[in-house]
Amino acid sequence: RRVLIIDSEIHELFTTPVYITKLKREFTSEENKFTNKIKLKCRQSIGNRISNDNYIINNKEYSSLRNELNKIVEDYFNKIICPSNNIKPYITQSWLNYTEIDQHHHIHGHPNSLVSGVLYINADKDNDKIKFYAGGRFNTIEIETEKFNKCNSKSWWFPVETGQVFLFPSYLEHCVEIKQGKNTRISLAFNVFIKGMIGSNDGLTELTLP
Repeated sequence: RRVLIIDSEIHELFTTPVYITKLKREFTSEENKFTNKIKLKCRQSIGNRISNDNYIINNKEYSSLRNELNKIVEDYFNKIICPSNNIKPYITQSWLNYTEIDQHHHIHGHPNSLVSGVLYINADKDNDKIKFYAGGRFNTIEIETEKFNKCNSKSWWFPVETGQVFLFPSYLEHCVEIKQGKNTRISLAFNVFIKGMIGSNDGLTELTLP
């Protein structure tokens, strides 16, 4: 069978951004000590364990991390959202996740938030990953796919490693599949909202967020 070669362009319009960066330093002994301390004060979640403190980044032991994450969040807004209004993003809730071998974290999104993020405090890039899901994952007609790409996939995963930071729209569903490897996967998850004015007075869309 002769294969017809066609010159073409494919543009991925209206894409969902997943921003990835990495801290430029190692975690300090004080930060690691605090992280291990919090592990002893956790509650059971769906498939793994999370901290009782849901504003964990506000603790003094994480003050440097908080400052660095705030700068990373601002970079996300400057590069991806490019706001015309004078707004300021800020971290709302934040918490620690501890996932042991054979544990997992269910598919979920983050309501009441614009952007969500994850900082990996302990992750094995050979075994640990984060998996994202497209909206409308179930179609009336499903055509089987021979070769997956970003245009035809309903899910996509990235390997993760210690020190990495992921930022993405809070509506984007994600999960942690069954944990492989011997390490305890530790992540600091957080949500982001904004302060300032959005919309316009003349357009009757003005909204001030204190």
